[in-house]
Amino acid sequence: MSRHRRSRLGEQLRRELSLKIDTLVRDPGLGSVTVTGVDVTADLWLARVYVEAHGSAEEQSESMAALGRAAPFLRSVIGRELHIRRMPELRFHRDESTEAGQRIEAILREVLPGDGAGGGGDPEPGPGAGDR
Repeated sequence: MSRHRRSRLGEQLRRELSLKIDTLVRDPGLGSVTVTGVDVTADLWLARVYVEAHGSAEEQSESMAALGRAAPFLRSVIGRELHIRRMPELRFHRDESTEAGQRIEAILREVLPGDGAGGGGDPEPGPGAGDR
């Protein structure tokens, strides 16, 4: 399957999973989660589903466990609706990119000089700039 078709399938799975998790999964351990992306392998045997779990560390791990328990059910429901030849196995992973971005921003705020005004203005004119 071409890379473009796999990315389209991944996006379709992301939308369907977001909807089905919110409406059909009734696990009491499932907290607030956001499906951020889906990567489908070339052979369509596996879909890595990246989710951002909200809440405390304990609530996040409970949500991830609940998603793991719901994976076969979600695969069955979505597979029937999408009418694809092979519905990939769903594996849920925490998407840590937001946390990493926040850590990087915090480090940059500590390291970069300035009062937080953001700079971004025009640089100081060089010598002779006003002599033209």
